[in-house]
Amino acid sequence: MDAERFLREAEALQQTLVQERRCLHQNAEVGFALEHTVAFVKEELTAMGLTPTPCGKAGLVAQVGGKQAGKVFLLRADMDALPIHEEADVPFASQNGNMHACGHDMHTAMLLGAARLLKVHEAELAGTVKLMFQPSEETFEGSKDMLAAGLLENPKVDAALMIHVMAGMPLSAGSVVVSAPGVSAPAADYFEITVQGKGCHGSMPNTGVDPLSAAAHILLALQEIHARELAMEDRAVLTVGTLHAGTAANAIPDTAVMGGSLRTFDEETRAFVKQRLTEIAEWTAKAFRAEASVRFGTGCPTLRNDAALSQCAEKYVKELLGTGRAFSVAELNAAGGGTSSKSAGSEDFAYVSQQVPSIMLALASGQPEKGYRYPQHHPLVKFDESVLSVGAAVYAYNAMRWLEEHA
Repeated sequence: MDAERFLREAEALQQTLVQERRCLHQNAEVGFALEHTVAFVKEELTAMGLTPTPCGKAGLVAQVGGKQAGKVFLLRADMDALPIHEEADVPFASQNGNMHACGHDMHTAMLLGAARLLKVHEAELAGTVKLMFQPSEETFEGSKDMLAAGLLENPKVDAALMIHVMAGMPLSAGSVVVSAPGVSAPAADYFEITVQGKGCHGSMPNTGVDPLSAAAHILLALQEIHARELAMEDRAVLTVGTLHAGTAANAIPDTAVMGGSLRTFDEETRAFVKQRLTEIAEWTAKAFRAEASVRFGTGCPTLRNDAALSQCAEKYVKELLGTGRAFSVAELNAAGGGTSSKSAGSEDFAYVSQQVPSIMLALASGQPEKGYRYPQHHPLVKFDESVLSVGAAVYAYNAMRWLEEHA
């Protein structure tokens, strides 16, 4: 396959991808409530001659290829936005209170571009490419939901790839970083601790049980897990982000509710911290005559990058983009561009990576010195749209080359 010609074909789609990205951006939707987004993606795929089918609550799957017997390679794009009011100065800003502050509109547009490229080259595909358009990544529910609906079956998926755009990255726009083998994104868990006390008048605390006092001691005690119960190499971040109790300054409330999140890089540490969090909350509350209950909500496991697939992806992106725009984590570390392949942000593609060999690629989408100063999830974040055709080409080329080499 002529990589240079393939890249030119992708560049010819640039304006179409910009238009599609802006349409998605202006109509940002969250979670599983993606009525406009799903309809838009379905219409575009159908216009290409593909047959998108529902998968789970709001996911879409389409297939390209299958003319030749071979393996199945999955490409994933997430479609959901965040409930953030956009403040970025762009003419296509969202006006509905939601915002594509993580770049999922970019991912969706890029995968639509990849679908067009793959359709043109369908006769050359040495197998099948399965396109995964996923809802509710931000709540860590969409990937799991699509898996439960049979995402990896009929036909059975052999390998998978995702791309995530990165704003505020020091690399030139359109550069790609291939994750190193092993874990690149931590497991995530959200939790809620409810402390039950006994409300009373503020002037007579002896007649009640103060849940706020117990909650304050729980909050401080939880920090001891990291400080005194984990080894240096056991990376974990435990954050309590909310504490709600009471409505009057002269009354002791009945209950206090704390909400937080946990990030860990291995399942053993994850299980240990969750166990200790529960024990500390329950027994600290008892020490203050209160009761505490812990509930863990949505979350996701660690994202694992397959060693062989990491090696393949590095080779393919360098073929396509050249060594000046494609890097392994090891190369960046050696050049002083970083010290780790691990991100602090979790990613629910992790569920797929637990089932089939998978790889995550990072696509640099705006340098700080060129006006892209704000990070993901910020109301002022902007992404460099010039990378859309690059992302489409990287998606499609990786799938085609992997199928070719594993025919």
